[in-house]
Amino acid sequence: MNLINIENITKYYTDTPLFEDASFTVDEMEQVGIIGINGTGKTTLLKMLIGMETPDKGTITRANNIVIRYLPQIPDFHKNATVLEAVMEGNLTHDNEWSLESDAKTMLQKLGIREYRQKVDTMSGGQRKRIALANTLLSKADVLVLDEPTNHLDSSMADWLEEYLKNFRGALVMVTHDRYFLDSVSNRIVEIDKGKIYSYQTNYTGFLELKAQREDMELATERKRQSILRVEIEWMKRGARARSTKQKAHIQRYENLAAQRGPQQDAKLELSSVTTRMGKTTVELKNITKGYDGKNLINDFSYIFLKNDRIGFIGENGCGKSTLMRVICGMEPPDAGEVVTGQTIKIGYYAQEIRNDESAGLAYMKPDMRVIDYIRNTAEYVQTVDGSVSASVMLDRFLFPPEKQYGLLGKLSGGERRRLNLLRVLMEAPNVLILDEPTNDLDIQTLTILEDYLDHFDGIVIVVSHDRYFLDRVVRRIFAFQEGKIRQYEGGFTDYQVRLMEEEGNSVEASIDKNMVRTGTKESGASLKNVKNRQDKLKFSYKEQKEYESIEDEIAVLEEKLEKLEADMAEHASDFVKLNELSKDKGDTEQLLEEKMERWMYLQDLAEKIAEQSR
Repeated sequence: MNLINIENITKYYTDTPLFEDASFTVDEMEQVGIIGINGTGKTTLLKMLIGMETPDKGTITRANNIVIRYLPQIPDFHKNATVLEAVMEGNLTHDNEWSLESDAKTMLQKLGIREYRQKVDTMSGGQRKRIALANTLLSKADVLVLDEPTNHLDSSMADWLEEYLKNFRGALVMVTHDRYFLDSVSNRIVEIDKGKIYSYQTNYTGFLELKAQREDMELATERKRQSILRVEIEWMKRGARARSTKQKAHIQRYENLAAQRGPQQDAKLELSSVTTRMGKTTVELKNITKGYDGKNLINDFSYIFLKNDRIGFIGENGCGKSTLMRVICGMEPPDAGEVVTGQTIKIGYYAQEIRNDESAGLAYMKPDMRVIDYIRNTAEYVQTVDGSVSASVMLDRFLFPPEKQYGLLGKLSGGERRRLNLLRVLMEAPNVLILDEPTNDLDIQTLTILEDYLDHFDGIVIVVSHDRYFLDRVVRRIFAFQEGKIRQYEGGFTDYQVRLMEEEGNSVEASIDKNMVRTGTKESGASLKNVKNRQDKLKFSYKEQKEYESIEDEIAVLEEKLEKLEADMAEHASDFVKLNELSKDKGDTEQLLEEKMERWMYLQDLAEKIAEQSR
């Protein structure tokens, strides 16, 4: 059963078209993952699905009496509301009036929140997002619409949410950049690309294969168009005998082909490694201890970061990961111990949240500031492997074209703001890069390029992340916060999971989701095709000679037939049976003409090679 139907919608944001004549449906039991680069309209599409926004053109219809629950990307709560009040808001029904408070507390515990009477206003962005998620999941719904549900969830919570959604008896539409999560939960991927909506009835791994096939087909169609266009140009340039009789037909055919647009290539986010030289001393943590309000978060932790280290820190929310990052950066002092930083060390810190106050320093994004001015405040020029590059060029490489560079920061989407902040950090040319939850709000394309950049980054990379795919892809050593201790594990996240299960005496197989996409080169599953190389012939065969002598006359006959068919179609425009017959005949004739033209070009090229060889 169709629950939500979007037909031929067009939507503009300021002067930018987000959707142009796009269509989309949501059916019962579908679990849809929506992907696309930041700023393409993913959140806008979700808001149109639930009725918070309307399209400029087109229609959106919803089945009668369906219940839709929505998790926004940035949740909003009533002022002074407590955690329990915020979760229960809007969820009271006749069926749950006696169990609502108990259900709310159970849901909060699953998401790691136990202070039910605390004011929501005093809580972090991550805690607020989990409170909003609890509110969304608390009541029964026909459709769940979730915007970045895995942001700020640690691995155990993400695992719980994954299982919850896989067992959900309704339709699910979500925007997420968590590739393992998409692969496990989704049975349909919807991609927003250049104002169009493409649908793939598969999970994320299947999407990668099907998208590659779609792009290959588009490129093949474009190559064919270019080939035919080249034939038409050569036909007229070489003065073929049939040309004099059908000059007009050839010119019209050429103009129609030339007017068609080929597939647009995606803009590519380009990163070149920009670092400052690193001396012998890097960053040394000596017996670091740190806590708040009588709670010890980090206890006697020591580690010497080696050149080109790739380190990941994982653990439950609130265990002290971000605190440790701020200690390493010198933003907070340890309660005990010492951080030794080499004289040549330059740390670039990509914070978990973009703070909207002056105390954030260079990271502060003033809404009425222009995009280019935000970057120029960091550096007017930056030295890259390609030489000195201006702030404007770097912005263009980061998918901020010139027309967007003079727009205001307040007009950017959440993901675009994160991408811009990442550029600011990299333009500082650090040789120690600290990334605190870098995958939150960044689109998959940007993450893929960032991962490739980190492969070639000439320095130390320190990552705090709950994104299992990103950790598997980037880090080579993991430090896990476990029950007040920080334990070291070699390898990526999956290696850590296997080791953990071995320690607990469980089977390794139980710990690994076999649907996970592993790191490194991905095999498409398509078999390789053997391509036979053909050597150019140096002479006509008897058959080719006869064909070469007659093919131009055959082309002329086909063009005359096409002209007559078009005239007959105009004459029988009201006779649908006759028109259908003529239309089929016209299609067959066009196909034959195309084949003859390609064959003529082959024979003409061969004739020129034979003539050149005989000189």
